[in-house]
Amino acid sequence: MRERASRDIIAEGDVAESRLATRRGPFRALAFRDPVDGFEHMALVFGSATSEDVLVRVHSECLTGDVFGALRCECGDQLDLALDRIVEEGRGVLVYLRGHEGRGIGLVAKVRTQVLQDSRGLDTVDSATTLGYPVDTRDYGPAARVLRHLGVRSVRLLSNNPDKSRGLERSGVTVVERVPLLAPAHEHNLDYLTAKRDRLAHDLPHIDAHALD
Repeated sequence: MRERASRDIIAEGDVAESRLATRRGPFRALAFRDPVDGFEHMALVFGSATSEDVLVRVHSECLTGDVFGALRCECGDQLDLALDRIVEEGRGVLVYLRGHEGRGIGLVAKVRTQVLQDSRGLDTVDSATTLGYPVDTRDYGPAARVLRHLGVRSVRLLSNNPDKSRGLERSGVTVVERVPLLAPAHEHNLDYLTAKRDRLAHDLPHIDAHALD
């Protein structure tokens, strides 16, 4: 029990913090090595966010969307929207989780699934399972651990994914509200968003309006 408890705490030697100047304003940048998964993740803190009901985005790494602006997914748009919302709120935290590429299957596997999506018309779920990959292996424990490290006691979660709320709750984070984070739907991501709604139960009411345009 004691070993398990110690692995649920981020050691001070595994944390580095600095000020990060961005086009949206200054953030506290907290880089940390998680004691369980071993990945180095990052939390960006805006304003005073060490209390209850903090606006939080837990964002899964997506190299193609976040860095290269790929249009197949909405990840890059969601990252930008979340940071904008946090700054508008005046306080909040964005936790950027590495090792979550392709819902946890990795970059090479994700690109392989995209080949099947393009060549055979499979959706994001069937393209993964056809290749023998799980649909979602993401663990939100690292996000829970860094939020506890920051002193965040409860969150308003920026997410359309009920499973993310449940995953954080299972890791000990109190989610008092799930706040929609609806990135624009367009011709390049509509099939992807529809599969997330119909196959993965994400709350995406805006895509029907786009389909009727």
